[in-house]
Amino acid sequence: MYLLRVSACLIIGIVLIVLGGCAGPEGTPVAQPADLSTAISRQIQISDFVTNLDVPWEMVFVPDGRIFVTERPGKILIIKDGKLQEEPWINLDVAAVGEGGLLGLALDPEFTQNHYVYVAETYLSGGDKLQNRLVRLSEDTSTGKGIVDKVLLDNVAANVIHDGGRVKVGLDGMLYWTLGETGNPELAQDLSSLNGKILRINRDGTIPADNPFPGSPVYSYGHRNPEGLAWQPGTGRLYATEHGPSGGVFGGGQDEVNYIEPGKNYGWPVIHADQSHEGMVNPIIQSGESETWAPSGCTFVTGGPWDGSLLFAGLRGQALYRLVLDKNDPREVVSLDKYFTGQYGRLRNVVQGPDGTLYILTNNTDGRGNVRPGDDRILRLTFTPK
Repeated sequence: MYLLRVSACLIIGIVLIVLGGCAGPEGTPVAQPADLSTAISRQIQISDFVTNLDVPWEMVFVPDGRIFVTERPGKILIIKDGKLQEEPWINLDVAAVGEGGLLGLALDPEFTQNHYVYVAETYLSGGDKLQNRLVRLSEDTSTGKGIVDKVLLDNVAANVIHDGGRVKVGLDGMLYWTLGETGNPELAQDLSSLNGKILRINRDGTIPADNPFPGSPVYSYGHRNPEGLAWQPGTGRLYATEHGPSGGVFGGGQDEVNYIEPGKNYGWPVIHADQSHEGMVNPIIQSGESETWAPSGCTFVTGGPWDGSLLFAGLRGQALYRLVLDKNDPREVVSLDKYFTGQYGRLRNVVQGPDGTLYILTNNTDGRGNVRPGDDRILRLTFTPK
């Protein structure tokens, strides 16, 4: 049946470009997404916003108009009036080895009053042991610089791979932090470990009383390496992007987008992709073994031609992916398209600014990409009026 669906997609390719492709059954890959970068080139305007960055990872918008950007070696940079400032907001002592370092960043919803910022970082404990922690920073209002305020969660295992790292404040005001299983798959199923999990805590570091596992920050588990979190406007549903296996006994590709519900088990390493097991949840879509997305940051778009779409950045896939979901069924995929394949190299994140502009962060200076002149960069994407 799946092969017939793919064949149908190929036969009516022109129609699918308009409608967005064929969706497969729940948890299975859809037909390979069409790259529409050429078809929509007359509508999209894309340009350099900031260049010559050192492995940028996250970007947030401050109410006063500034933009904070994390660089994995430890700096939080300031962009003001469209210009990158010479002095960083803060320079943290992190262990920027492999996939670790200074990763996610989130702004407190009450930043104007409390000046709090939250970051995920990898560091060396005891001189040689890699650990991850979630730290609250604060802005010194007299200097406009960041200072370390409080460690919220500490002593979480780290490695040169699979550190997760996305930090977001949810619609419920809670802090969410994604953590990979550090290349040790068994940790994802171990509820006594925080690795291979999506965590949820109060913004002061305490455990919410309504978490699914009493006294634990674990919100969902069975994850391999989740790197993106986004809440769907209007429904509040949470979605996460996750890296699939990289070969060996598990095969390759099979990257995932998951609909996240509290307390649910997303299967790794017992199942992955469209495999099934009682009590475990399949992804709403996965890439299949023939394609690797290596998905990282994601966001739901508000307004414009892509209103309501979930965008996510692809590292190894070197593309921007646009996922359209059914408005009523949280697990039903309508279409998947990809854009700019190979044009800008590895893409780490996609963020929407307050004015609706989209920003894309590249990651070609991380040791795995082909560095282009001006890398790494933040690209600015807008649409021309019809």
